[in-house]
Amino acid sequence: MNFMSVKREAIAAVTETDPSKAFFAMRNAHAYYGESYIVQGVSLDVQQGEIVALLGRNGAGKTSTLRTIARLDDPELRQGEIWLEGKPIHTMKAWQASRAGIQLVPEDRRIIAGLTVEENLTLSQVAPGHGWSLDEIYAHFPRLADRRKQEGVTLSGGEQQMLAVARALAREVKLLLLDEPYEGLAPVIVKEIEGIVHSIKERGITTIIVEQNAVAALRMADRAVILDTGELVFAGSARDLLENESLRKEYLAI
Repeated sequence: MNFMSVKREAIAAVTETDPSKAFFAMRNAHAYYGESYIVQGVSLDVQQGEIVALLGRNGAGKTSTLRTIARLDDPELRQGEIWLEGKPIHTMKAWQASRAGIQLVPEDRRIIAGLTVEENLTLSQVAPGHGWSLDEIYAHFPRLADRRKQEGVTLSGGEQQMLAVARALAREVKLLLLDEPYEGLAPVIVKEIEGIVHSIKERGITTIIVEQNAVAALRMADRAVILDTGELVFAGSARDLLENESLRKEYLAI
């Protein structure tokens, strides 16, 4: 297989659309941690309602790409454009991107110590831009309903992951960014999280998921993107990638 050809096709596939007319688009993004060049010219297109798996080996730049989309200070976006429903996100700060509908669920979950489950959820709705109500959240996350008065940081790992996702949904969310949602979770909890993501999709919410368990992510996703040392090397259907053993071995070691 000519992997350079695959890379050229991947880049061409996501640079033909006018980014201001796409649901979500990232064009030629370059981002740095200090002088460390991490996100190296990444371009993405995501259609409304899609689940896109953002994959790659450790250190490929996956989390950094999510953080760039969410407009966090680190890494610093120094070149490129990010658009959501025709709005230029690249000009925004993180709080503005959140109000525009981009919600990041970080790998470390960031549950606030000293607050109950319900207080964590309620706090996320202090600022304008409300999403699901508490009643909707508890209907989709019955475990959280049972533990609404329990301190959030005392929940199990799986329950904390559910709380982190629920907290994002309590905001207005158009693009949900999930960073390693299955990490450290038992298979039965992984299945539960997968069900929640599918339920979110049925509500029309678009999701980009970074996951080290590539096979699990691909089975759930509509499309897949692979990064290698900060660069885009593949963009295509999740099914095509599952069936392409040589490409998976080259970039995912599976």
